[in-house]
Amino acid sequence: MQVNRSGIDLSKSSFQVHSIDTEEKPVITKKLRRSQVLGLFEKLPPHLIGIEACGTAHHWARELGKLGHTVRLIPARDVKAYVKRGKNDAADAEAICEAVGRPGVRTVPVKSEAQQTALLPHRTRDLLIRQRTQASNALRAHLAEFGIVAAQGREGFKALLVIVDAASDPRLPAAAYEVLRVLAGQVSRIEVGIAALERQIHAQFRANPDCRRLETIMGVGVITATALVATVHDPKMFAAGRDLSAWIGLVPRQESTAGKPRLGPISKQGDRYLRRLFITGAHAVIRQARLKPEKHDPWLIELMKRKSTNLAAVALANKMARTAWALLVNGETYRRPQLVAAA
Repeated sequence: MQVNRSGIDLSKSSFQVHSIDTEEKPVITKKLRRSQVLGLFEKLPPHLIGIEACGTAHHWARELGKLGHTVRLIPARDVKAYVKRGKNDAADAEAICEAVGRPGVRTVPVKSEAQQTALLPHRTRDLLIRQRTQASNALRAHLAEFGIVAAQGREGFKALLVIVDAASDPRLPAAAYEVLRVLAGQVSRIEVGIAALERQIHAQFRANPDCRRLETIMGVGVITATALVATVHDPKMFAAGRDLSAWIGLVPRQESTAGKPRLGPISKQGDRYLRRLFITGAHAVIRQARLKPEKHDPWLIELMKRKSTNLAAVALANKMARTAWALLVNGETYRRPQLVAAA
């Protein structure tokens, strides 16, 4: 059978395949079970396969690549334009097959098992932090219903844990302590899990010289450095640092027309996790710059005078991402700019 390219619509157990020949005519349009996918493509000659980028797409791209096929992962946003009408698995597979054949289609790099393993502690830690926030907020809210309120932050929360553990506050009924101890125990268990994951991340940091070089950039810590190195396996796939910052989503959204450039807020497309880490690091740098402006870049000090805090943080995060790309590509160490005091 002559097959020019194929599109596969993935799901948990049902897979839709749409293949065409060199004359753009469909030759395979069938629904497969999970166990039948590799068996079908083992019988087909090597050709181009398109898969919509999703959680399991990287696994299937690696498995199909072992059979000699060329696999490209396409963002779902770019596939949607090729869906003719309606929404079903067959139409999606046909749209993927059509999109992967377009010369200008954007693709997602296929992650290796090592990359996914390195990112796993980051994703799990991020989940546990959200769960810790939910549980601690619930504990605070329940205690506030009985008139027990503590200061914000970790120290205030520790004071609440002492009250729950002592079980001696007259404002709380005895039956309430049993429920509150469940929430307090959940927070403690989550913190143990977060600490274990952070030890893994620090081990990755110590073992990778690129991470140690990135950590010298102001606003880039252990978490950001290891997450960037694990996500961007080959920084040379970006032609410039601006391409990396745009891929993360640290550039303004364009709504230009008739030759008039109109720049809006950031598009919030790209890697949300990296974007949040860079912007959080930028906010930390800005807080320090307010306290000791003489020890920071004059460019940042002037920017803070002209722009709001959030705009300055995004601009600084953009610069941090471009600096990180330069260090990864050139293998150099970070050289701090001239400080305000020296200027």
